[in-house]
Amino acid sequence: MDKIKITGGAPLNGVIPISGAKNAALPLMIASLLTKETLTLENMPQLADVTQLERILGNHGVDFTISGKRATDTENSGRTVHFTASEIVDVTAPYELVSRMRASFWVFAPLLARMGECRVSLPGGCAIGTRPVDLLLMALEKLGANIEIENGYVVGMAKDGLVGAEIDFPKVTVGGTHTALMAASLARGTTVLRNAAREPEIVDLAECLIKMGARIGGAGTSTIEIEGVTSLTGARHAVMPDRIEAGTYAMAVAMTGGDVLLAGARADSLQAALDVLIESGATVSETNEGLRVYRNGVGISPVDVETAPFPAFPTDLQAQFMALMTRAKGTSRIRETIFENRFMHVQELARLGARIKLEGDTAIVTGADHLDGAQVMATDLRASVSLVIAALAARGETTINRVYHLDRGFERLEKKLSGCGAQIERVSGQG
Repeated sequence: MDKIKITGGAPLNGVIPISGAKNAALPLMIASLLTKETLTLENMPQLADVTQLERILGNHGVDFTISGKRATDTENSGRTVHFTASEIVDVTAPYELVSRMRASFWVFAPLLARMGECRVSLPGGCAIGTRPVDLLLMALEKLGANIEIENGYVVGMAKDGLVGAEIDFPKVTVGGTHTALMAASLARGTTVLRNAAREPEIVDLAECLIKMGARIGGAGTSTIEIEGVTSLTGARHAVMPDRIEAGTYAMAVAMTGGDVLLAGARADSLQAALDVLIESGATVSETNEGLRVYRNGVGISPVDVETAPFPAFPTDLQAQFMALMTRAKGTSRIRETIFENRFMHVQELARLGARIKLEGDTAIVTGADHLDGAQVMATDLRASVSLVIAALAARGETTINRVYHLDRGFERLEKKLSGCGAQIERVSGQG
């Protein structure tokens, strides 16, 4: 396995281009199953999760082609990929494919809506908690699907098609909202989603579905109304910039000091995180090109944070913010309310000298005068990048093992950071 080696202490200065959002790209790719025509997605990131989902969609009969770069494109321009599901050749998503990426379970909804049947393996466990699919299946049952679990597979039947319904989610669910949006777009009649997720990635999917002919109102609010149509068409849509990537690099700048333009980043998609960063001592300003983040000379102030669904502070930035707080001048409290087991980075940060105490769902972080480089191991995607942030400010060299986690969600991370002065390199070898 590859490793990443970082020699800390260098401030970050320059420009970091923000890629297309992984959490938007995956459901958009899955939406290609809803139509016989071609769905063209621009600004697609090159990530391990995207590649894996391409394999899964290919298993169902989706053809995809990648456009060549235009003369005006830069090295940082996202790919343009054309997805065509003219014929669904298989309504089964096997365990060996689904088990590697939880979001691939979402193919259940468009397969059921378009074909009237599907058979999808239950996703396996996840390092950061169970993340069950019960609310997703509840939504589809409300739309008239008959769902049974057989030998580790979820089997859905709706031979006469799905029918619009009122769906009240007992708690906010991004996966449930994504899948209900896709399924309801082809259901007969009107569907109303209440307590729907409000994440920007939900809005991105809804906007793409509308381009495909869906009738959707209220995306971005807690009540979404979908009037079903008999079929959807092809469309062209650009994947939104990755707000989690932008927030991650913003925290890296706050950690190391320096001045960086996050090209393409949008403040409206991560305002809660930016507010916390400003409170910690960083300066953030919006420009025509993106977001400028800098911290020069001012120490890092401790800030208390609690994760919650959008528009509150995102769970996907919790580990990165904890890394920042390890150097704060004082004590901060970080409460994780979304996922259990999402503090696995704590013991690895401690190897660098971080002082963190866990009390149930809360981490109490007492800032240290300095961190020291060490050998550490990534446990999941967000935890791994929190170690990068800590290592950038640590004295000496840090080696991060199991960096395949990083490749799932961060495109060209070493190149983007080294371009701003970080001493970081990837080393091939056994992890």
